[in-house]
Amino acid sequence: MSNDNSLSLSELNDRIAILRDNLRQLVEQAAASSGARDEERTSERIAQQQEQLDKLVKERDAMLEK
Repeated sequence: MSNDNSLSLSELNDRIAILRDNLRQLVEQAAASSGARDEERTSERIAQQQEQLDKLVKERDAMLEK
């Protein structure tokens, strides 16, 4: 992701929605896949997406408190 500090509230909300949808899809993929290698890769992707989501939610919440 680029410089998230310059995002507007609307842009943050859009990215949050995208990340939540990505997480939902990854969880569905994890449930459907089998094999340790697939599960590990999906788990890593879920962790990355969740980290980005948490960061954007904190940024949005800080904007809303102003």
